[in-house]
Amino acid sequence: MSFRSFNDINAVHIDVLREIANIGSGNAASSLSRMIDRPVNIEIPDIGIKGFNEAYDALGGADAIMVGTLLMLTGALQGMIMFLLPVDVACELVNMLMYTDIKSYEEIDEMGFSAINEISNIMSASFVGAIADMSELLIDISPPEATLDMLGSIMSVPSIYFAQMSDTLLLIQNEMTISGETARASVLLLPDMPSLEKLMTSLGIDT
Repeated sequence: MSFRSFNDINAVHIDVLREIANIGSGNAASSLSRMIDRPVNIEIPDIGIKGFNEAYDALGGADAIMVGTLLMLTGALQGMIMFLLPVDVACELVNMLMYTDIKSYEEIDEMGFSAINEISNIMSASFVGAIADMSELLIDISPPEATLDMLGSIMSVPSIYFAQMSDTLLLIQNEMTISGETARASVLLLPDMPSLEKLMTSLGIDT
């Protein structure tokens, strides 16, 4: 069977994707910990197939202010990956990395955005690297492009990109603990359907 949309994913596929998300998120947390020089603990990710409106609701609503970082996947897998951070979490990470005292997103300057890009680049590379290691596929990612905006605006790019392929997406939600504080980060993993099939096949899973 060929995947026509994420709706074709069954329980076995979900278990495999959860394991990928778990290892990828763990790698990303370890990379973040080294970068900010603080311990970062992460819970087992919550993973689900969502329609775009459901994803908005799960992430706090289309009007929620977020930092979104979009990366294109090329090479053996085609598609995109998007990291989403609540703006207060992004501010705190900038403070930890740059020893600043940013209290709101209005205070994030060009250097702050550069720090967010660097954080996203390292975390996303770790996440995608875990997928590549597990699948033995060669996957490349584009340089990160961080955007600070309402969630509805940030997600307009993947919604347009996937409009002709699928009305659902794969949402991975992570809960991290950094220096005793809980932070939430989310990942939209959006391979195209042939790439999703190739990923499953490479992991020995029937599609």
